[in-house]
Parts: sequence; structure tokens; C-alpha cells
Amino acid sequence: MFAALLGLLGLVILAAGALSGIFEKVGLPLVALFLGLGTVLGPHGLGLVSFDADSPILGMVATLSLVLVLFTDAVSVDKAEVRRHLKLALVVLGPGTIITTLLLMGAARWLLGLSWPAAAILGAALASTDPVMVRGLLRQRGIPPAARTALRMESGLNDIVVLPVVLVGMALLAARGPSASIAGDMGRVAGSVFLLGPLAGILVGWISVRVMVAVRSRFGMRRDYESLYVLAVAFSAYAAAELMHASGFMATFAAGLTISLLDVELCDCFRDYGEATAEMLLLFAFVAFGTTLIWTGLDVMAPAGLAFAVVAVLGRSVVLAIALPRASLDPASRKIITWFGPRALSSLLLVLLPVFAGIDGAMYLVPYAALAVLLSIGVHGFMLWFYAQRHGGPADRRIGGGAIAEDGLRISLEEVAALEAAGEPVRMLDVRAERAWNDAETKLAGAIRVDPDHPVESAAEQALPKHDWLIGYCA
Repeated sequence: MFAALLGLLGLVILAAGALSGIFEKVGLPLVALFLGLGTVLGPHGLGLVSFDADSPILGMVATLSLVLVLFTDAVSVDKAEVRRHLKLALVVLGPGTIITTLLLMGAARWLLGLSWPAAAILGAALASTDPVMVRGLLRQRGIPPAARTALRMESGLNDIVVLPVVLVGMALLAARGPSASIAGDMGRVAGSVFLLGPLAGILVGWISVRVMVAVRSRFGMRRDYESLYVLAVAFSAYAAAELMHASGFMATFAAGLTISLLDVELCDCFRDYGEATAEMLLLFAFVAFGTTLIWTGLDVMAPAGLAFAVVAVLGRSVVLAIALPRASLDPASRKIITWFGPRALSSLLLVLLPVFAGIDGAMYLVPYAALAVLLSIGVHGFMLWFYAQRHGGPADRRIGGGAIAEDGLRISLEEVAALEAAGEPVRMLDVRAERAWNDAETKLAGAIRVDPDHPVESAAEQALPKHDWLIGYCA
């Protein structure tokens, strides 16, 4: 079994690497590939592997995936971006997530006959948008900046909005006994979710960053080990909270957010390695779900189940069509934000939390979530493919044989040299945080200092040419 598991993990990584470019250019979501791979390998195909809900391997992979997703999403929070688009963020994370949760909770209650705690778990899980499928859209050409920002913030932050609902629903679903006992249980859960868990995460995040900065400034730190540091912080925060009988997931997010708010210089590898590891685990989890669990959704394709799945997929769009501002948001951005809200792995991970916790009756929720996810992958996967066909695939330009992303995320030193050799006007921008810039012993000659919290205003004050290559560095 262990050899088969390692082989499956290797197959996932090989397939992800070899086919990622093809799927991105065509506009197909990678999750569909891995869902199909799980089906081929599972009982409905070759019968090589099978992961049921009570599989300890599936539980471990799902927990690790959710821990890393929550942590890397929190670390990647851009304070300046959130401040610039605060109203939009409040809409997608407020009405866009909270009202959608309530709408789906009501639908689960009335269409499926679930208890309110069970309906809350299912509604909250299916209000979570999937970061992997959203990332596929954000890499396409022509995405308006407002739509890019809103979808990135929603997929990165709405898990922390719905997670407390899931955890409280789990406590109510598991509660037994008189109302006084339930009230006491709820008090303990509230303390675990909203107090002890976040406090543990803040403490671990703060200590971890201070240790890293002190060691790096005095002795130096190898880049490869700094990339591994992200895993240590995430896992330590989760473990610390769980040992305190608090919420490890809330601690994980709090640790990542603490690191983001401390505004320390982080190696690019710190985020990149965490995101890559999280995505690998997510895709592996989707292979595992594809063997058996995802197809349990076909067992509930009765009228009530189908009606709920339609509400789960379209409910968010209805809410945002009403809630999104019209005056300050262009029509193209409104359309993309409103209609592209895929449900996939995040929803399945959240709905499985009560199953892994051993709560009676929790498995009943999984087929309905699976059916909604299958419908969402079909609908939103088609939308992603259609958009890619209309706009020509992923956004990149080629200079000297190398690809440079149009959103300006990465450029290598070799590509900078190629630009300069070609006679292109290049200006280097020092965008380090104020504290790191002041403490730096060396500075690049000729680099222009730009405030990373207010880059547009800072560039305007210095009258930077709009048609030059502006290349920022922070290390």
C-alpha cells in the first residue's frame, strides 16, 4: 500500500508538471484532469486504489491540504491591495460569502430536510470558492484588474469566513443532552474557535518570524531551508492549537496573517514553496476524491438533490448580482466576478471535517456537496475554457526566449539583461518595506525608491515614464 501511495503521489506530480501548460493554454481546469485520473485508478476503473471517507490517508491529506491553503492564503494577503479595494473586499467577503452561506443553509434545510446545524455545515462549505480553479482564470489574458483583485481576495479569504460556521455547526451537531449542556459546549467551542485558536496562531507566527529574521540577519539562512520554513510555521501553529484543545485551522490562518501584517521581507521561495506544496496536496486529494467519494453525488440525483446543487452553484451569482456596486465597477469586471465562483476541493475538505471528527450522520452531507461540486466543475470549467478560447490563453509575452507574465509577477535577471541589451528603457525600483530599506547595508546603485504600500502614488510623484520597463525588487 505504501509503495502504491508513493507511486500515486509521483504520478500526480508528473502529470501536474507535464500537462499544466497544455491545460492552461486550452483553458481547462487541472482539477478535471485529476478527477479523471482518480476515476481511472479507482474502483470504477482499474481498481488499483480506493479512498473512502474513513481512510486515514485521505484524512491526513485533507487536513494537510486545508492547513497549507489557509496559511498560504493568509501570508499572501496584500495589505495595500486590500486597502485600495476595501469596499469591493467587503462586498465579496460580506454579502458574497455570508449571505450566500445563509441562502444555501436555508436551501439545505427546506429542500433536503436537514437539521439547522447540518444545513449550516453544508451551506458554509459550498459558499467557499476554489483557489485552484480561480487561479486558472486569473492567468488568462484580459482579466480586468478589479475582477482579478476581487476573485483573488474571495478565494483566498472566504475560507476563514465560512470555517467558523462549519466548526460551530459541528459542535451543535455533536451536542447531546439538555440545553444547559449545549450552551456550555457552545461556550467552549466559541473560545476555541475565536480566542484560543487565533491566539496560538498569532504567538507561533510572531515567534517564528522573529527567530527567522534574527538568524537570517546574524548568520544567514539558506534559501532552500527558508522555503521549508513555511511548512514548519504552518504545522507548528496547527499543532500548538490542537494541543490546547483549540482550533488548529483558525490558528494556521492567524499565524499566516500575523506574518503578513508584520511586514518583514520574505524570500519569494517562502510563498512559492508553500503554494506549490499546497497545490500538490490539493491535486492529490482530488485524485483521492475521484476514486470513490466524488461519485457518491450521483446517488442523490433526485429532484431535491439536483435543485439544491443548482442553488449551490448559482446562489452566489444571484447574491453578487444584487450586491456588487454598479457605479464604481466596470461591466466586464461585474460579469466575471458574478458568474465565476467555482466550488471544488475547498468545499469537499470543509464538508469532510465533521466526518473526520467522527460525528454521527455527517457522512450524509458528503453526497450533496459532491453533486454540487460536480455541477460546478462542469459549469465553471466550461466558462474557463470559453474565456480562454475568446482571449487567447494565458497572459505572457516573450523576450529573448523567456516568458514574462503580463501581470508583472516575476522576471529573471537574465530577462532584465536581455531587455537592456535590446535597448529597452529599464528602470529598477527598490520596493522593500520601509524598515528593511532603512536597515539594509547595501542598496542598488541607480534604483528608484518606491513606497510598496502606495506604489501608484509614489510612482506618480516621481513622474516615472509609463512606457518604460519598471522592475521592482525587494531583496
